[in-house]
Amino acid sequence: MATTTGPRRMWWWAAFSGVVSAAAFLATAELLALLVARDGSPILAVGAFVIDIVPQPFKEFAIATFGEYDKVALLVGLALAVVVAASISGILEYVRPPLGVIALGVAGALSVAAILTRAGATPLAWVPPVVGTVVGAVVLTLLARRLRAWRADLARPDVERAAVDRRAFLRIAGVAAASAVLVGIGSRVATATSSSIAAIRRTLRLPAARSTVTVPEGAELDIPGISPLFTSNRDFYRVDTALTVPEIDPSGWRLVVDGMVDRRVELGFDDLVGIGLDEYAITLTCVSNEVGGDLLGTAKWLGVPVRDVLRMAGPAPGADMVLSRSIDGFTASTPLESLTDDDLDAILAVGMNGEPLPLEHGFPVRMVVPGLYGYVSATKWLTELTVTTFAADEGYWTPRGYSARAPIKLSSRIDTPRAGTPIAAGRTVLAGVAWAQPVGVDRVEVRVDDGAWQPATLSTPINGSTWVQWFLEWEAPVGTHYVTVRATDADGTLQAQERAPIAPDGSTGWQRILLSVTA
Repeated sequence: MATTTGPRRMWWWAAFSGVVSAAAFLATAELLALLVARDGSPILAVGAFVIDIVPQPFKEFAIATFGEYDKVALLVGLALAVVVAASISGILEYVRPPLGVIALGVAGALSVAAILTRAGATPLAWVPPVVGTVVGAVVLTLLARRLRAWRADLARPDVERAAVDRRAFLRIAGVAAASAVLVGIGSRVATATSSSIAAIRRTLRLPAARSTVTVPEGAELDIPGISPLFTSNRDFYRVDTALTVPEIDPSGWRLVVDGMVDRRVELGFDDLVGIGLDEYAITLTCVSNEVGGDLLGTAKWLGVPVRDVLRMAGPAPGADMVLSRSIDGFTASTPLESLTDDDLDAILAVGMNGEPLPLEHGFPVRMVVPGLYGYVSATKWLTELTVTTFAADEGYWTPRGYSARAPIKLSSRIDTPRAGTPIAAGRTVLAGVAWAQPVGVDRVEVRVDDGAWQPATLSTPINGSTWVQWFLEWEAPVGTHYVTVRATDADGTLQAQERAPIAPDGSTGWQRILLSVTA
């Protein structure tokens, strides 16, 4: 019985050996990443590589399904893939050595490639995955040998010797697994908590603004369930390509302005804020925002007009685009005219809602451009502005199926009541927000079922670059009712009724929700 069932049972232990070896590989790499090169984490580098190569429809699905947790979902998916691949390598090493070690070496080589091809890779970034691969290979070799010796003893059979080999295998596997878990998790936690950048941000004191946003009376409606006029930093949406949040010391930050310019300009953080800071109220919108979605928000931003910085460099005739670059390699293609227009407050922001930019929102400097979707304008962790042309260069998302130019589309949203939440018959307040950058919203209309369009009451706008709130009182009769909203901008343009997907340049359509009214 042992000679027939034993080998099959051993395959499970072989798969476990592969998982333990992969854990040893990753734990060693994380420890060395903490000690010598923080950008040398294989799992994060491979995750960032996956973000770059995954097709556009899958990106849309991830954002629509997981929202701000899309990166967590990616890491979970990668972890599952690692477990499967490691199990296969363990079985290969058990049945046909050294195929498992070769498979592990290939994984290590791919990790090195993923790390070294990332923007800003440090000279020692290759060390963690290389050493991790060696450690993983040693563990896999030892476990596979012990497992084969255990199998051979079962085949004799030599019960006493088999027990010795089994204990040796389990001892090595247990120690390696426990060490990998402790070292790996400990290193990752230490990496996340040992950074001084969060502390630097907390102690950073920005110069006082030369001008502040004036919020007119009636700008915010006191209606339960409606989006607040200003979105808190904690609740502000986050969509970007950074698997981990870049950490940049303001004292070492540099912004380079080059390309088709009269002179190359390089500014430090103190140089930038020394130009003079002003406060701006601007709504940001993600191109991935579906009709009725929540991937937008309004904040008070503290910053310097981009046009003032570009003026220092002197854009050359013929230039029509600025390619902004993040420290993690992300790029955005922004029309030059949107950055130099005196009537459009495109800024290099250093503050958000009365404090320095949060790390996840671009600390220490990011771009904020009203009227354009974020993927062509709102570069976080900004390091470069290259004056160029649309014919010569393209941003990160353009070759991935999105338009090079992406003005924000006129839109409106119902915040309350929520679809799917029953409401009582009688007086009900329908309310939400609408936006039409940069001209502003002129009116919002609401229709119940197939009835006439009714004008909603608008809040007093701060400016054309922020959303407005709206409401309409409705005597809700018992039953189910469809409620539809649409907006018209200050130029007289009516919001598009026809539904369009988010690619290539933003969704369109009137939001229509079904409400259930009870007695």
